[in-house]
Amino acid sequence: MTHRPFLRWPDARLTKPARPVDAVTDETRAIWNEMIAAMRAMPGVGLAAPQLGIPQRLAVVDADDGFGVTRLANPRILHASGDLREHDEASPNLPGVSAKVKRPRAVTVAYLDETGTAREQDFVLLRATSVQHQIDHLDGKLYFHRLSKLKRDMLLRKASKCA
Repeated sequence: MTHRPFLRWPDARLTKPARPVDAVTDETRAIWNEMIAAMRAMPGVGLAAPQLGIPQRLAVVDADDGFGVTRLANPRILHASGDLREHDEASPNLPGVSAKVKRPRAVTVAYLDETGTAREQDFVLLRATSVQHQIDHLDGKLYFHRLSKLKRDMLLRKASKCA
């Protein structure tokens, strides 16, 4: 399956919060399928719809940990652990660079699943990192927004040389 191209930083659409999804429809499921194809083509462990220029609060997460792909509509964090975990993060929207980001090692997330059912689920380790990374995209933020100004500026300079 083909997918839309990834937006490239500094495309302004990457910094706009995505619109909530009113209901999970066949169109929503088709977008998720396209996102899964794009995620696998990267390859990566998650993707948010705005990364493909789709301004909807949709995300997919698959940490290749045996749990399969989780499809999320309107995800929001209900609880985050106080224990932090550092992980190297990257994005197809800013290819060629990555940075270590500290995030809670576990989160509880409320969302609508692929049937439109409201769910709450605990995510840990890489799944927790990925779902938080995707929610940031839905809020118009990229992983480098979590870095200090100095580290962010260095990363963006390096990325401009990779382009």
